Amino acid sequence: MAHSSRTSLGLLAIAAVVLGSSFTGGESQAAAGGAFLPHQALYELSLVKSRGSNAINSARGRILYNFSGSACEGYTSEFRQVSELDSSEGKVTLSDLRSTSWEDGAGKSYRFKIDARTNDSDSSPVDGIAERTGDHITVKLTQPQAKTFTLDGATVFPTEQIQRIVAAAKQGKSLLELTVYDGSDNGQKVYNTLSVIGQPIKGDKAVTSPDPSTSNEQMKSLTRWPVTVSYYDRDAKTGDGEQAPVYAMQFELFENGVSRALVLDYNDFVISGALGKFDVKDSRPCK
Repeated sequence: MAHSSRTSLGLLAIAAVVLGSSFTGGESQAAAGGAFLPHQALYELSLVKSRGSNAINSARGRILYNFSGSACEGYTSEFRQVSELDSSEGKVTLSDLRSTSWEDGAGKSYRFKIDARTNDSDSSPVDGIAERTGDHITVKLTQPQAKTFTLDGATVFPTEQIQRIVAAAKQGKSLLELTVYDGSDNGQKVYNTLSVIGQPIKGDKAVTSPDPSTSNEQMKSLTRWPVTVSYYDRDAKTGDGEQAPVYAMQFELFENGVSRALVLDYNDFVISGALGKFDVKDSRPCK
């Protein structure tokens, strides 16, 4: 897979973390132990290291996202990521990824629009809706082509994925396996994920690399956990050996859903996302 398409997939995973983290309401809110924080954040992307034959000399970019909504009206997330990769062959790849999603308060309905552009190529839009009914999920795509298919009802959407990680962390669990659908790639991709949750980090512990989240007054007293999520292609054919993840991401997840210290591993190269700006947004309780 090309660098640019892998980056788009991985950054949708980041969207699942930073956008999905604002899930509250219904049974999921009770399981997580409280409401998550609506906020706006800016992440600065940079190259950590490159390995293998497909070397990357440099990488830079930004992620900007907004979250709004409530448990009554559902949650709207807007995500924009622009990145530039410079390969060892002197080729520069500029990618522009935009994603807008809405999920209702109970996690039963998920609407998504994703548009990815690489260099001067035409956009590759994905547009669809997924509805949970009984023991299955029905997905209806209008782009890239009209198609309807079903998924196993155990599959979760991005917001529920993050909610379950928080709930597992609060219960002291260190491993969590989930099947996740987020509409990425061509709208038909499903991932098996494995989350590894580390020991809790108390809010009063000194931070070696502070950022706007750790200095925010609302965040200082909150517990967070180091989390690594590995994404596996559910439909990939494997031999006798162990399946390798398509990519893996690390982050520190606060109990109110905010994520910091993102690190994304694409096997050939690793990109970090440092939280450069963080603003808490006003939230309106349900009437």
